[in-house]
Amino acid sequence: MRTYCLFQAANSPDLRAFAEERTGGRLPTGLGPWTLVREIQPNEEWAIPVSRAVVAAGILENGFYLWGPAERPAAPHLIIESDRVEGTAVFDLKYDQIGTIKRLLIEKVSGRVVFVDVTFGGFLGIGSHHVTIPWDKLTYDKELEGYRTDLTEAQIRGAASLYGDKGVLPDRKSQQEMSDYWNEVRN
Repeated sequence: MRTYCLFQAANSPDLRAFAEERTGGRLPTGLGPWTLVREIQPNEEWAIPVSRAVVAAGILENGFYLWGPAERPAAPHLIIESDRVEGTAVFDLKYDQIGTIKRLLIEKVSGRVVFVDVTFGGFLGIGSHHVTIPWDKLTYDKELEGYRTDLTEAQIRGAASLYGDKGVLPDRKSQQEMSDYWNEVRN
């Protein structure tokens, strides 16, 4: 187990961040400045209402883990590049991070983003899984700097993965199974 540093954002008092280094050098500067609140030692009881494993996974993937609402100005643009979406956190209705966007799945003919490949689960990057969910089930949350969904954990875990954990391109049968699943969830 590792020592974690807990920070608080000066501009958003309810926003906290976890990092491994005391300097907070990898924290998002646009949400700072950041103040080190305390260090949580490996043998110390974890009394924070977010899982230590989730914090560890967020730090492993992004170099930090954010927790709580962020006060941010409105986005200046209505369009975003795909590489800025990839790697963005996905949160449930309780503000818990449930996954990270791996890739966008774009319909060839229309050019519309139809699905998104989300990685979730695992611990420290080991045992994570891919799930393909409809793009329209995600809503960007400026405060979280991530996407929110009203899908339940059970719905997500029951979903088919279009690409699977090995990134293999899907066949038509897999595509149809995935579409059928999400059509049932919507009804």
